[in-house]
Amino acid sequence: MKVLVTGGLGYIGSHTCCELLDQGYEVVILDDLSNSSIDVLDKLRKLTHKEISFYQGNMIDEELLEHIFQEEKIDAVIDFAAYKAVGESVSKPILYYTNNVSTVLVLLKVMTKYEVKKLVFSSSATVYGDPKTVPIKESDPVGNTTNPYGTSKLFVEQILKDLYRSDSSWDIAILRYFNPIGAHPSGMIGENPKGIPANLMPYIVKVASGELPCLSVFGNDYDTKDGTGVRDYIHVVDLAKGHIQALSKLEKEGQGLYIYNLGTGVGYSVLDLVSTFEKVNHVHVPYQIVERRPGDIAECFADATKAKEELGFEAALGIEDMCRDAYHFVLKNQEK
Repeated sequence: MKVLVTGGLGYIGSHTCCELLDQGYEVVILDDLSNSSIDVLDKLRKLTHKEISFYQGNMIDEELLEHIFQEEKIDAVIDFAAYKAVGESVSKPILYYTNNVSTVLVLLKVMTKYEVKKLVFSSSATVYGDPKTVPIKESDPVGNTTNPYGTSKLFVEQILKDLYRSDSSWDIAILRYFNPIGAHPSGMIGENPKGIPANLMPYIVKVASGELPCLSVFGNDYDTKDGTGVRDYIHVVDLAKGHIQALSKLEKEGQGLYIYNLGTGVGYSVLDLVSTFEKVNHVHVPYQIVERRPGDIAECFADATKAKEELGFEAALGIEDMCRDAYHFVLKNQEK
């Protein structure tokens, strides 16, 4: 099976490409390099000893997408091509709606034209908004999102549901991620955002490595055990494997739309993550408490029972593995 992976050189996309190639899939990557590096392509080839077709561009470019579908004979798509910073989405909503929603409409138009109807979509737990109860189940209400990033994912979920209602020959898996962190155990690929990181773990590692002076903790007055936000952190390698399991289900079962939470079911606070990182890596991470960030919520973690029962998905790596692998990636790439 040949899989088009949009955003395939990004953090989650690159790890998923690695797993796809290791499990015998052919991979075609489309990435505009807005938050990734072309160096990742060579690293993926070295890690997997496989050939990868690569196209540089954005999904909004319908002509480019048509060219890819004509040239590559795509069988399925995994879509990672979205901006993902909650805070930035609040200040730049038009940018987020254009890149995260309009591009998907172009992708679906081209997929329809070429009768490629298997799609795994990268969604987010932010579609649940500020949940009334945790852990969160897939059947819990969505909506009342607290930021444009989450709303953009909610919009695309609704588009995909409407598409499936109109044509039940589509096979769609919507994967609601919680908080992916960590890196490939080789240290060759990991999370390396450009500029000051919007997500917690890359911020921590840049402080630990001396690249940034201090970690900003956005609020310590939430209704949680230590006042800092609680999230469900999942190792990016476990998350990547979840995509392969979802794709495999679409191959075997066919003609369905499925929604799954991908998380561990355990919530850790910001300060839990900092202290675990310090312990396993024997480093100090100075931090300061600053004002809450617009769009953030107090607590969010998954009920991952459905993914376990229907996909056989279960996170194998714990919070210490996540902290160790994330720092290993940074140290390994500093040495070069």
